[in-house]
Amino acid sequence: MAWRGLATEFLQVPAVTRTYTAACVLTTAAVLELLSPFQLYFNPHLVFRKFQVWRLVTNFLFFGPLGFSFFFNLLFVFRYCRMLEEGSFRGRTADFVFMFLFGGVLMTLLGLLGSLFFLGQALTAMLVYVWSRRSPRVRVNFFGLLTFQAPFLPWALIGFSMLLGNSILVDLLGIAVGHIYYFLEDVFPNQPGGKRLLLTPGFLKLLLDTPEEDPNYLPLPEEQPQPPQQ
Repeated sequence: MAWRGLATEFLQVPAVTRTYTAACVLTTAAVLELLSPFQLYFNPHLVFRKFQVWRLVTNFLFFGPLGFSFFFNLLFVFRYCRMLEEGSFRGRTADFVFMFLFGGVLMTLLGLLGSLFFLGQALTAMLVYVWSRRSPRVRVNFFGLLTFQAPFLPWALIGFSMLLGNSILVDLLGIAVGHIYYFLEDVFPNQPGGKRLLLTPGFLKLLLDTPEEDPNYLPLPEEQPQPPQQ
């Protein structure tokens, strides 16, 4: 019964958050039984010479073996991806997916320079950064230890990574890409002479967004509700 209730609640989570979280969990489960991380990491030679194109995606889905780091990243992915999807991207699934695609492509290109093999943590940092900049007045309780304004959260995550002995290069990459997205989407269009440069492709909107109803549309007589008969 508990599993059924958990599954029902999970199905109520917005589609993008649900899909990405489930993909991360399933990828980690597959590594425990079927796969090796060496089959998932980003390797330009294997991608472009051996056509192992799945690595462009799987490197964003693996946060390492089961352990504190995995659950920490999964918690932040689920929480802040969901808050973005239910908040500033509510009703804009195509725009949200396009943000993932923009961030993923840019992280992959920049990751080539730093020889980074797994970029899921960078994507987490990007989600957290964009949410924090769009929620500047929200106060965040960081594991019950610290309370601060949302814009400080990405930097708190970097400090936490340092305490765990992890490299902060991946976090910095995610923050940098998140800032680029935030600037192009939220800052530059509002500047004098500015305009939106990140335009979601039409095919994504057709696939993912519910068409808006035309306020001037008049239904056919047979489609109009009939008054109750006396």
